[in-house]
Amino acid sequence: MPKVAVYDMTGAKTGEIELNDSVFGVEINEAVVHQVVVMQLASQRQGTHATKTRSMVRGGGRKPWKQKGTGRARAGSIRSPLWVGGGVAFGPHPRSYKFSMPRKVRRLAIKSALTAKVNDGGLLVVEDINFAAPKTKDVVKFLGNFEASDNKALIITVDQNDNVVKSSRNIPGVKAINTMGLNVFDLLHHDKVLVTKDAVAKIEEVLA
Repeated sequence: MPKVAVYDMTGAKTGEIELNDSVFGVEINEAVVHQVVVMQLASQRQGTHATKTRSMVRGGGRKPWKQKGTGRARAGSIRSPLWVGGGVAFGPHPRSYKFSMPRKVRRLAIKSALTAKVNDGGLLVVEDINFAAPKTKDVVKFLGNFEASDNKALIITVDQNDNVVKSSRNIPGVKAINTMGLNVFDLLHHDKVLVTKDAVAKIEEVLA
C-alpha cells in the first residue's frame, strides 16, 4: 500500500497514512482517462449554435427571373444557399453533445487520476481543512504553507464546506469541492490536490 504523509493546516507533518491499493495504487489506464475527460467536457458544451436554412431566411418567395430566355442560370429563390444572404446548407443546429459511459469505466478513470497524483507527489493529505469565516487571505496563507500558492490547487473536503468554498473561489486556479463532486478533469487540471483525511476515507469507501 502506498504511504503518504499527513499534515496539519500549518504544513507541519503529523504522521502517515496508508492508502488503499485498489484506489490509489492501480495501473493507470490513460485511454480510459482520456475518454472520461472528453465525456466531461462534452457534457459542458451548451450546444446552442444555430444557422438558418433557406426556409428560415426572410424573403425569396418570388422567382428572381423567368426560367428561360435570359441567358442566366435558372434560379428559384434569392435565398438559396448559393446566394449571398441565403440560407446555410448543412450548418450547425442546437443539439446535445452529452454521452454516457459505464460507471465502472468512470471509476477506473478516477482511480487512475488519483494514482497518478500519488505517483507525482501532487496529493497532500491534511488532517482537516476548515476556516472560521470565508476569507480569501486564509486560503492564500494555507496554500503558502504547502508551497502551493503559485500552483493550481484543488481542495477536497468530505462534505460541502461553505467557508472553504467561498474563501477559495476568488483565487485564480484554486477550486474547492467535496467528495461527491470528485471528477477526473479537476484532478488532472490542478497541480496540487489537498485532501482531508476524512475525505480520503470516504473516497476509499466509495471506490474500493
